This record gives sequence, structure tokens and C-alpha cells, in this order.
Amino acid sequence: MSDAGDIVLSASGLHMSYASGDGRITVLEGVGCEVNAGTSLSIRGESGCGKTTLLNLLAGLEIPDSGEVHWAGEPIGRFGRGELARRRATFIGMVFQSFYLIPEIDAVENVLMAARILGKVGPVERKRAADLLARVGLAERAHHVPAHLSGGERQRVAVARALMNRPRVVLADEPTGNLDEATGEGVMSVLLDVCAEEKASLVVVTHNAVHAARTAGQAFLSRQHLKRL
Repeated sequence: MSDAGDIVLSASGLHMSYASGDGRITVLEGVGCEVNAGTSLSIRGESGCGKTTLLNLLAGLEIPDSGEVHWAGEPIGRFGRGELARRRATFIGMVFQSFYLIPEIDAVENVLMAARILGKVGPVERKRAADLLARVGLAERAHHVPAHLSGGERQRVAVARALMNRPRVVLADEPTGNLDEATGEGVMSVLLDVCAEEKASLVVVTHNAVHAARTAGQAFLSRQHLKRL
């Protein structure tokens, strides 16, 4: 078990650009950050400043032009695609603004999708999925499909799914962006509380200053630089 002071996720010198017409648009330039085990960090910034790109790089979903991302001290650039995917399944949990639940299956089966990536869904995993849904306040909604859940309930299912494989870090991209203020407050509380219970570090991208203030650390992404850690 890691101590709270251990750096569980870090990045240094991240540069990222995308092709645009005959040239390239620089999105991130020399960005770095550190996340300690068991802590929370919010990232804020104006629209289009690269917040989602940064989260994707931290998750290993995109490859930077230059710079490094480390998971528990290991540079992820040395992993092949298959190895990176396997490690991500247990190291990183993801929560997205648009939920990304599978509409044809119920809440508990959506949570279990994270376990299916690892090829193991048995009684232990089913109990954990049910327990996680209970912890996010959805014990009575476990067998409802997403269409029969509210936006806030869908996001709570997504939070449970992100934690299914006991990740070291949860990355949340505008998790309350599609919710009204009151519902968003509730989801943010659940996200912070359950990550703390699970001893998972949390990195959340949010435009909401109130939500950002509830995390242990704050950073501001602007003009291709990460300001104030």
C-alpha cells in the first residue's frame, strides 16, 4: 500500500500538437504535473486550452509529441500497446462527461464491463459491482438500464464502473458538465467520497470553481502552460 506522500502519477515536459491544414496547432507546451497517492487534484482552464488532451495523455490514450508520463514511477512510453492497455485496466479508472454507458445492459452489468476487460467476472466481481452501486446510492437501481436512469444516476454508475478494478488513479473529465447544479454537487460529493474510501487518487477536469475548491489541490491550464499546482 502506497503512502499518501508517494507520487502515483506524474508528467513532465509534455508537448502535444495536431495537424491542421498545412500546419500544426500546439495544444500543450512543456506541461508537467504530479499527483500523490490518495489525494485529489482539479484542473481548470478556458475552453480549448488542452484539459482533455492532458487527461488523455495521463491515461495513455494519446501519445505526446515529446515528454513523459509515469505511472507509479514507470514511464508508460516503454510499454507496447497491449501491455499499456492491460496496465491501464487496473491502474486508471475513467469518468467522462457523457457517461458512455452501454444502453442495452443494466447498471450492474455496465459496472462489470470494467472487470470483463480483465477477463474475469465471477461471484466476487459481481458482489463488488453491487457494493459499489450501493456506495454511490444506487442499490435499488442496479437492474435498470441507462434509459431508465436520470443523468445524475448514470454518472454515478460511471463512477462505480471507474472504481471496479480498484485503480490507483481516477481521471474524470468534466464529470458534472451535463448535469444541473444540484445534481452535479451530489455527483461530485460521491466521486470525492468514494475515491477517498478506495484510497484512489483523483484528477478531475472541471470548469466549476466550487467543485475545484473541494479537491485537495488545484491547477490552472492556460496558454499551453500548467499554472499553480
